[in-house]
Amino acid sequence: MGTHKDLDVWKLSIDFVVEIYKITHRLPDIEKYGLCSQMQRAAVSIPSNIAEGSAKSGSKEYLHYLHIALASAAELETYLIIIERLNYVETSREQQALGTIRSKLINLIRYLKKQSQKTS
Repeated sequence: MGTHKDLDVWKLSIDFVVEIYKITHRLPDIEKYGLCSQMQRAAVSIPSNIAEGSAKSGSKEYLHYLHIALASAAELETYLIIIERLNYVETSREQQALGTIRSKLINLIRYLKKQSQKTS
C-alpha cells in the first residue's frame, strides 16, 4: 500500500497544518498560550497519527491511530468555530478543507476495516 506519504489525506493534512499556523499567527497575543497552541497541537496531531498508524504492523493499531486523527480533526473544527465566533478570523474555507480531510479519513478507516474483514 505504500507509506503514509503516498496518502492524499496525509498530504492534505500536512498542507492544512501550514494553514493553521498562518491563522494562529494572526490571532491576538492573549491567545498565544490558549487557542493558538491548542489549534497547532490538534492540527499537527492529524498527519502525525496517520503516519504513526501506518507504521504499525497490524490494521487494528492503524485504525486506532486513524481514529485519534479523526478526533483531532473534530477538536480542531471546534477551535475554528470558536475563533470565528470571537470575530478573530473568518474560517469557512478552513472548515471546508477540514471537512475534506475528515471525509478522506473516514473513507480510509472504512477501507481498512473491509480489508481486515477479508483477511480474518
